[in-house]
Amino acid sequence: MFATAIIVFREVLEAALIIGILAAATRNVPNSKRWLAAGTLLGLAGAGAVAAFTDVIGSLASGIGQEIFNAIVLGIAVLMLAWHNIWMSSHGAALAANAKSVARDISDGSRECSILLVITGLAVLREGSETVLFLYGIAASDSGGQTAMLTGGMTGMLAGIAVGYTIYAGLLRVPMRWFFEATGILVLLLAAGMASQAAHFLVQADLLPSLAAPLWDTSALLPENGLPGMLLHTLIGYDARPAGIQIVFYLTALAAILTGMKWARRPRKLIHPAAEDA
Repeated sequence: MFATAIIVFREVLEAALIIGILAAATRNVPNSKRWLAAGTLLGLAGAGAVAAFTDVIGSLASGIGQEIFNAIVLGIAVLMLAWHNIWMSSHGAALAANAKSVARDISDGSRECSILLVITGLAVLREGSETVLFLYGIAASDSGGQTAMLTGGMTGMLAGIAVGYTIYAGLLRVPMRWFFEATGILVLLLAAGMASQAAHFLVQADLLPSLAAPLWDTSALLPENGLPGMLLHTLIGYDARPAGIQIVFYLTALAAILTGMKWARRPRKLIHPAAEDA
């Protein structure tokens, strides 16, 4: 029961934090909550499909199917989060200045919301599929019975949702003048952390060199299985024993997204009609 509760808590917390940060960051974007809800439902449906084909996924690619699956999902999520931050860099100032009226006037707001659906769906799909596969392993080796497993799963799920919602509610109380900067930083670190995790899975699958593993070890000071470690793992990609390639992926993602955000913020030069005719 305890092992089940911890696993479910960690996976639900990670998904809840991602959804909460995105919900807070796009609270003034029209229909964003509907797209977030739709993405959550699609992710749950995908996790259900993974549950139905657990044996197949577990045996893919000579036992490294789950690592490849996780790396692909994380890679897509990094791209979507990067686009989200770049989009918010070009529209966030307008939303902050006049949130209610300007939000309705953003012509590509629906495009941003569709990206929210993809990010949310991938987050729930990834965490849900990991939960399914972990619980499958516990069920195969644990004699505690389905009742204890169900109780532990419900306890972990409720605890994860509660912690995630607490952080979301805290973000909503951030003054508007700091709000977009704060959520932008969170999404930036979230994307870089996911890039690092994708590299970790590819190293596990022997598809990337580790470039020194581990590069350092802080597991004694801040273990990943504790609540602070879990939160930092999700929010900034904290790894107590990272490989060198993870740091490369982390810094590369940070640099690429920051460059895109800087490009999106640059003033657009208007071309005078007379200049075009010339």
